[in-house]
Amino acid sequence: MPAYRLILLALASSAIAHAELTLGVPAIELKPKPEDEEVQTIFKFRNTGEKTVKILGLESACSCLSSELDKAEYKPGEEGTGTATFKVSTFVGRHEKIVIATTDDPKQPEWQIHFILDVPAVVDIKPKTLQWFIGDAAAPKSCLVQFTGDEPMKIVQITPTRENVSFEWKELKEGREYLITVTPKTTQDITLGALKIETNSAIAKYRHQLAFFSISRKPEPEAAAKP
Repeated sequence: MPAYRLILLALASSAIAHAELTLGVPAIELKPKPEDEEVQTIFKFRNTGEKTVKILGLESACSCLSSELDKAEYKPGEEGTGTATFKVSTFVGRHEKIVIATTDDPKQPEWQIHFILDVPAVVDIKPKTLQWFIGDAAAPKSCLVQFTGDEPMKIVQITPTRENVSFEWKELKEGREYLITVTPKTTQDITLGALKIETNSAIAKYRHQLAFFSISRKPEPEAAAKP
């Protein structure tokens, strides 16, 4: 085979060779316990491409999630190790987060590492906001507070942030369910307030919860469509 053809084949092979960092799973799942302030996980990945890849930077889309890799360069076929730390804070439920690694590979300039954070709910308040419109009857409305964690809790005190409502609460299931009933003294003024709910939870971040109430203007009815 002529030498120039060998050179062209070598150039073509070089052009299509690329790195490819892969996790082997769609996403890394983190499942903190209710009492966890943060949770950490170690994950594995591999360079399944045909050339060495260099990590130029690592950035999280959320300040709650940080990550680092064990080194900066990975050869073809080489396995790498990463560490991710998630600050749980007040997160509840299922959340998707992304860490982006920038690389020197033009075929994969950004490698997205997907995380699923599944934080169990311990307190559930439905509805979270009790709402009245200006001019409505000042009728009582209620919300249900449920403690769904492993350990039961009790409401020990409720404090409203506004004085133009009265309230009461009763225990429906011991340590598990409470009904809070709020009655506005008047619905003539726009109001936005909260009930500060104090519990006896052994976990500090669940000792203080909020439920909301509002009095707002009624939305204007949509104009009738003209024929």
